[in-house]
Amino acid sequence: MDMIASIRNVFVPIHRAGYPFIAGFFVASVLLGLLWEPLLWIGFILTVWCTYFFRDPARTTPVGEDLVVSPADGKVSLVGLVRPPADLGLGDEPLLRISIFMNVFDCHVNRAPVRGRIDRIIYKEGLFKNAELDKASEVNERSGMVIANAHGEVGVVQIAGAVARRIVVFSRAGEHLETGERFGLIRFGSRLDVYLPDGAVPRVAEGQKAVAGETVIAEYGAGHPAWTFRRD
Repeated sequence: MDMIASIRNVFVPIHRAGYPFIAGFFVASVLLGLLWEPLLWIGFILTVWCTYFFRDPARTTPVGEDLVVSPADGKVSLVGLVRPPADLGLGDEPLLRISIFMNVFDCHVNRAPVRGRIDRIIYKEGLFKNAELDKASEVNERSGMVIANAHGEVGVVQIAGAVARRIVVFSRAGEHLETGERFGLIRFGSRLDVYLPDGAVPRVAEGQKAVAGETVIAEYGAGHPAWTFRRD
């Protein structure tokens, strides 16, 4: 039984949304292999990558009303005051925005940064420019979610990128989310922006690697000084 448990720990669960794509990659690999054998092996490599892309590992989430956790795996690309998109309905004043950029090798299952009720979900058609560009928050295709939290309304925006062509949202308006709970994913490479009400203190720095559902990206409450960071 210990050996079986060890084997299970090695293999990360795959999200069900990835099954059609994995099957498609596999079938295409076999068909192309009938035409030219090297294409079979190239296809198998891409199938393995597709399987890896849709992995959905369990996460250990720190729980606390004052904590904000990362909604995505990836690199922190921005920490600063930015006016939120008008379609979120969060007002015209700049809010603390923390952006997480996901490349094609990051886990793309998205998790709720805070607990609360989903007040509204807003989908916006747009372009598919590089999600690392700051203007992507305004011009790219995106899906915005506003969570009513104890500290106010928190905006979470899934932004499609140059490769990503499909934003998936599992949750619906009116539902309650727990911190770290899965709410969606983006295929295949993209960005998530989190807009936080006044009082949030950032706990990450630009360039830092964040883990969805685990990394604390911000904290509320008086008496919490800002952290300092060192890179080597």
